Amino acid sequence: MERAELIELVRATGCAEEHGGFVFLCDPKWGAAERAVVTALQKSEIRNPKSEIAQGWLCVPTGGTSGGVRFARHDEHTLTAAIKGFCAHFGIERVNAVGVLPPHHVSGLMARVRCAATGGEHIAWDWKRLEAGVWPARKDGDWVLSLVPTQLQRLLVSPVAVDWLRGFRVIFIGGGPVWPELTEAASRAELPISLSYGMTETAAMVAALRPAEFLAGARSTGAAMPHARISLTPDGIVTICGDSVFRGYFPDERTSRVFETEDLGQLDAQGHLHLLGRRDAVIITGGKKVQPAEVEAALRASDEFADVAVVGVPDAEWGEAVVACYLAGGAEPDLTRVAAALESLAAFKRPKRYVAVADWPRNAQGKLNRAALAVAVRPSGER
Repeated sequence: MERAELIELVRATGCAEEHGGFVFLCDPKWGAAERAVVTALQKSEIRNPKSEIAQGWLCVPTGGTSGGVRFARHDEHTLTAAIKGFCAHFGIERVNAVGVLPPHHVSGLMARVRCAATGGEHIAWDWKRLEAGVWPARKDGDWVLSLVPTQLQRLLVSPVAVDWLRGFRVIFIGGGPVWPELTEAASRAELPISLSYGMTETAAMVAALRPAEFLAGARSTGAAMPHARISLTPDGIVTICGDSVFRGYFPDERTSRVFETEDLGQLDAQGHLHLLGRRDAVIITGGKKVQPAEVEAALRASDEFADVAVVGVPDAEWGEAVVACYLAGGAEPDLTRVAAALESLAAFKRPKRYVAVADWPRNAQGKLNRAALAVAVRPSGER
């Protein structure tokens, strides 16, 4: 794809902001905290003054490794590499897509870019309409759809929706943990599911299970796609190398095309990637990243908690639910004051539940064991 065509496509999303030769994709629903970070970044200068904007001019938002707003720098070269690998992996020459993910999200962006680069059709569709049973008309050809696990779960309850979903060549599921009950329900419905793995830093998916493999019983995130190479560090950290790897977080630059993620994984004998979790504390709920420390700071600002910790627990609807834990034995928190303290946070970052905990799991140095705490506060029967 040529740069001029990509710039035109990005501008057409309605969420592009241009500053100093860079184009930033921004979520219109960001809260004040996110907007402040974005404004500060847009006023900064590229940290290598010798570099031109020839590479890494398109800044795509991501939680990065911290859960806060960052921008991964891409361009027509990184995105084209991802498109070529995608088409080769699935044997699709012309990509047609129904898009229900927002264009500032890497999956929503790449759906549009794949269609434009291959001469296909992209239909932007409102998720609420789709959930309500209003389907866009599809012409002949290979059609794909990207969903987060929660969206797939909601569509599976409708036989009419399931029948509509069967008409796709591939339905990509990514953006967060996929629970076994959901994959088995999708398999029973004979949906062409592709469990995929990728991130903003890699221009979306770098590994993907083909639908035939899924329907045959495979439940990994598949093999590396042609444009990527996946390896593991001695500690099991997933590392990605390839031409779709980003140019660095704005305003930094990077020269290496190797990216070490925060994900723990295993590679089986067939070279398929199995994800085991994350080495950091970031919670992924509904496909969005939440940094516990940010939520904890807001909760503490309410003065309603002697101590508080935020963890993610498995949730059938959201993949993970944000749960706030506080010390048992004291006065119950005034949730009205708590809600006021959380107003500056985006809605998805606010806790779904508040749980009083008497015995907090800590190590010998007194550091909180978040994994043990998350297990302790799971609903009964989900140990």
